[in-house]
Amino acid sequence: MAFLSGLCAFPITPTDSDGRVDTAALRQLIARLCTAKVDSIGLLGSTGTYMYLSRQQRRRTLSEALDETGGGIPVIVGVGALRTDEAIKHARDAKALGAAAGLLAAVSYAPLTDDEVFEHFSSVARRSGLPIVIYDNPGTTHFRFTPALVARLAQVPGIVAIKNPTDGGDAILGHLQDQRQIVPKGFSIGYSGDWNATQAMIAGADTWYSVLGGILPEPCMGIVRAAQQGDHAQGRRIDATLAPLWELFKTYSSLRVVYTLAEVLDICRAAPPLPIMPLPIAAKHQVADALARLRTAAVS
Repeated sequence: MAFLSGLCAFPITPTDSDGRVDTAALRQLIARLCTAKVDSIGLLGSTGTYMYLSRQQRRRTLSEALDETGGGIPVIVGVGALRTDEAIKHARDAKALGAAAGLLAAVSYAPLTDDEVFEHFSSVARRSGLPIVIYDNPGTTHFRFTPALVARLAQVPGIVAIKNPTDGGDAILGHLQDQRQIVPKGFSIGYSGDWNATQAMIAGADTWYSVLGGILPEPCMGIVRAAQQGDHAQGRRIDATLAPLWELFKTYSSLRVVYTLAEVLDICRAAPPLPIMPLPIAAKHQVADALARLRTAAVS
């Protein structure tokens, strides 16, 4: 699927203290992504705090985002849930509203076996009819997809792509080459982990699933286009300007940092859902300083 390539930008889902979606702020975030002409939008991912939202809130978020895009940019939406039947409902909602694909993680309270995850994903794909992207997010789910499981799932009709984590820049090329050997032709292979994503795109990954791209899409688009055009030096130059933000992502988590970026950019003053706490004032100053340095580098 052609839309599962390039930059997939993941915005936050701004809400008030009671969990109500701030649709005006959400639309502003989506409008920025449309202006930047990102290749796709990753709505209600981990950055979009999907697991903290009700089914109704998810539907509202997706409906507003799709309306703002006007059909101009494909929207990939998180459909994960603890129960298979709930994930199917989310996926059916997403298809009915017009999402291009669903992003599905192996979310669970009890540890899952490979067979349980296979049945979960197969059931969601088969019973919803929505194209499914495998979301391998072991840092959150504590479940890692083995090559054997990826190979099995890639043969399931309707499972069309994978969003991989990145453990380190040096290992990406080998991982990508190995994964290409076990999935069908046309199966999209992408990576998250923003600080390693430039290396992933240079290595030949199809998609960068980007947290920073959801709030600062322009430099991320610059990296993606440079990699696609074979200008690896330019991609690395842009990536180097983002190094202060990558360090903040590693120190405080990308989620907390992008909420602060939304505040510094005067898009919204939403806080992540409790019990996740916003950054302390000193850390917010670090984020603001990093953004100022990035802007200075862009001008020069």
